[in-house]
Order: sequence, then C-alpha cells, then structure tokens
Amino acid sequence: MTHDEIMNLINRSLFASIGYTDAQGRQNIRRVFCVWHKGLGRHLISTNTSSEHVQSLMQHPDACLYFSDDATFEGVCLYCRAAAHFEREYKALLWNDGDEKYYPAGMDDPDYCILELTAESGRFYRFDGKGDLSKSDLEAYDAGRDYENGYAKHMQG
Repeated sequence: MTHDEIMNLINRSLFASIGYTDAQGRQNIRRVFCVWHKGLGRHLISTNTSSEHVQSLMQHPDACLYFSDDATFEGVCLYCRAAAHFEREYKALLWNDGDEKYYPAGMDDPDYCILELTAESGRFYRFDGKGDLSKSDLEAYDAGRDYENGYAKHMQG
C-alpha cells in the first residue's frame, strides 16, 4: 500500500480501535470515533476525561490505534504515544452541535478532553501485501499538514 492509500483507509474509517494497558496491567481495546487526522501520524479523539481509557493513558501513554476496512481486507496499526489535551483550541476543533448532551457544561466541561495519539511507527496490510511505517516515513508524509476531518474530506471527494 502506498502512503496515500493508507491515508485513504484512515480517512474513510469512522472508528478506530485503541489498545492500551489499564491500571491493573491488563490489555484493553476500545472502539472510538476517530475522524480528525494530521496525516498518518497524528489523530484526535474527543472523549470523557473520567473514562477508564483516558485515566490509564494519562498514566501509561503507550497505545496502538488500528484502522481497518473489512470489505477490502485492509488495515493499519499505528504504535502511538497518547496525550490528553484540555486546551480550548483542541476542544473547539472537535466540538459539534449537540455535544452538550454528553458534556452538559459545554465545551469547558471538565469531563471533556481530547486525546491526541502520535504514531511512532506502524504496520499495514492488504490482500496484496504488508509492510512497515517508520517514524521517518510518518514525519515525511505528515510534513506541512494541519488537522482535518478526514471522513468529511473523503465524503466530499
């Protein structure tokens, strides 16, 4: 797969699976809505600060993020470091009308945060082969990019 084909896979995915280690040392997987991307290497997820995965990732930031398309038998696993953001610039980027039902205090709700996952490497596969993504591959592909809603971009194109 080319880097552009991997980006297309990520952009057309509404959800990703995030893997992390919890406070008891157990491996966990959560399915998360993940459509904001800065190229292949940076991904944003809006979530509850109080959720177990956020609390665990704040203590142990190693994680993986997995995007797939079962219909085309494609997938990419990104090995990441997670960071929780509480700054308004991050919250505003992902805020949508109607989010008040999840965060009654609005955008400044203390239970609303943005997880940023920064990939350090990755592995992809498709019916015709598999391969690795190095940190330098990711950095080169992502150079000069801004965060954008990849799913909306995919639906327009």
